[in-house]
Amino acid sequence: MRIGRFNLSKGSEPANDYSDPPRPFLEHLFDLRSCLVNCAVAWGVCEILILPFAPRIMHWLLAPAGSSKGMVQGLGWSSGVGMLLKIMLWGGTALSLPFLIFFIMRFVFPGLKRSERSIIMFCLSASTVLFAGGVFMAYSATLEIAIQVLQKINNWVGVRVEIVRMEEHVDIVLKTIIAFGLAFQVPLLLLALGWMGIIPSEVLRTRRRIAIVVIFVMAMVLTPPDPVSQIIMAVPMCLLYEACIWIIRLRELAKRQGRDSAA
Repeated sequence: MRIGRFNLSKGSEPANDYSDPPRPFLEHLFDLRSCLVNCAVAWGVCEILILPFAPRIMHWLLAPAGSSKGMVQGLGWSSGVGMLLKIMLWGGTALSLPFLIFFIMRFVFPGLKRSERSIIMFCLSASTVLFAGGVFMAYSATLEIAIQVLQKINNWVGVRVEIVRMEEHVDIVLKTIIAFGLAFQVPLLLLALGWMGIIPSEVLRTRRRIAIVVIFVMAMVLTPPDPVSQIIMAVPMCLLYEACIWIIRLRELAKRQGRDSAA
């Protein structure tokens, strides 16, 4: 048995399956400290590197307002400073993520088997693609439609909106793209649990109606308060849920055929 980088039983795993031989516990603490320091330095440097791009990022954040962009205004002398700090926090964190993952993986990978490293790399790749897909869907379609729908609702109710606080607009944009990115991670979690045999495809299939209700409730909570953006989030998630059922089912059939052939 091996926990992290520590081999607790000899002969249980091939010696060449790990790239890091057993070492004293204190050395691992030094490695952990180095990993944390590198992550902190990378995050701090990226916070600074993102500064020259703040005007362009601000333009990117305002773009979903479309023709209503002129209504989004700062209402205080410190509005620009607040936006700059928010861009540094979120933009710098996003920019530093590849470096953070690299340093963490450099610390963790030597204590893992080849198969475990392959699984983690696959999950990271799939997670990145799903998150990017969620962000793209939120930014390219959902946000502009949601703002237009909210404007139409305001006009229909008779509420005249002439000025929108910049902080409120940016918060909606960030919340929506992050919510879409995180929501698209749920199918990957279900797929991982099903791949390990924890959740069989039959359970996912029989709980399909409950899952659809949960997905729409989650979309209602995570998206702006309009039905269009909720549907735009919920429908792809329902399709991904259905895809998980079929992938897990195919995995179960392959394992069953392997057992039958072995018998």
